Amino acid sequence: MSSDNAARRSSSTTDLLFALLDRERADYRVIDHPAEGHTDLASRLRGHPLAQAAKCLVIRIRMTKKQSRYVLAVVPGHRRVDFARIKALTGARDAMCADRPTAERLSAAVSGAIVPFAFNPALELFADPELCDHAELFFNAATLERSIALRTEDYIRLARPTFYRIAQADS
Repeated sequence: MSSDNAARRSSSTTDLLFALLDRERADYRVIDHPAEGHTDLASRLRGHPLAQAAKCLVIRIRMTKKQSRYVLAVVPGHRRVDFARIKALTGARDAMCADRPTAERLSAAVSGAIVPFAFNPALELFADPELCDHAELFFNAATLERSIALRTEDYIRLARPTFYRIAQADS
């Protein structure tokens, strides 16, 4: 995917996201910042604890040698996705990060700016319940230089994720 196509897709995803938030009267605010796709660095720029970031990864779930499906996994920013747990939950043979072109195509966002909403029906949305520990979540708005702070209850109401413990526990 060319960078022009990625930017165009991200722009439409950003528009789709803001249209949803406005239509449903979500309580959110926009934070503009220098371009950043790493959760820890973006959290510093936005000025919030890393635990309040919604880190989003597209996961390839291999059911058989020839059949795969995809999950958008959302975990707190200070955690890693527990691939073994996702594999067990889905009965898959394997679970791994989707390759970058696939993740960007399915999420319609550039890597590092994937939103915690599954706008594509080919993505199942799994979220870790630890995200609910905070009244507000932060995430990039399908672009590396703009983020959203969204009330967690609005995120749950609008995204309707399936909650599973998919974040690795502290070591």
